[in-house]
Amino acid sequence: MEMTGERRINAPREAVWAALNDPAVLQAAIPGCESVERTAEDQFQARVALKLGPMSARFGGKVTLTNINPPVSYTITGEGQGGAMGFAKGGADVALEEVGPAETLLRYHVKAQVGGKMAQLGARLIDSTAKSMSDQFFDRFAAQLAPPAGVEGASATEGAPSPMARTVSVSEPTPGPNPAPQSGTDTEYMADRHAPGPVTQHNAEGMSPGGPVHRPNPRAIPMGGPLRLLTQDFMGLPIQFWLGAGAMVVILLLLFVVG
Repeated sequence: MEMTGERRINAPREAVWAALNDPAVLQAAIPGCESVERTAEDQFQARVALKLGPMSARFGGKVTLTNINPPVSYTITGEGQGGAMGFAKGGADVALEEVGPAETLLRYHVKAQVGGKMAQLGARLIDSTAKSMSDQFFDRFAAQLAPPAGVEGASATEGAPSPMARTVSVSEPTPGPNPAPQSGTDTEYMADRHAPGPVTQHNAEGMSPGGPVHRPNPRAIPMGGPLRLLTQDFMGLPIQFWLGAGAMVVILLLLFVVG
């Protein structure tokens, strides 16, 4: 199997080089990687769980770095054993080109071979799996070096009031004990503050769409003489009861007389 490619990474070349030699970064970037440990200045030991078509196994192996030219290039060689699934060995040449102060072009050329049961799966499946794992590796690797979202625009917006703060200040009602009446709301009655309050207002104080209400409401409306009689009681019963009873007696008398 042979594979060549390149990736642009939004980070300085020195940072990319350091990440390629950081066991924690490599473990987070390699798909299925369970552990990466540095055993020497130029050696790593790794353990990876790999699924290849219908087969899956855990590979343990050592990786050695040669032709080290920091922060420009190096060569990786390694071999891993996957038990009954087989083995894999090979190497890769990695080169870093500084495109800009915060951009690096990473080029790689990989040569590898597999043996055992893995070799029986066919070159097409092995190549497609290797390509997929390579894409996942570089996506994860680049994501770890990318600057956090929002950092670049933080200085531009520093000190500016947030949109939420501006919205709150506009939507809050104007404070004060006597807000002005507004047409189309239940504050229209406040245009005449000495008039009786509307029948729909039941609280003496409280909030309304036009602002806080601070006067007793509703105000009782004086009733005339006939209306006042309807609200009085006679012998413990409302006057409406006696009027109704009298009307019933009259109707009964008329029925007996006519009948």
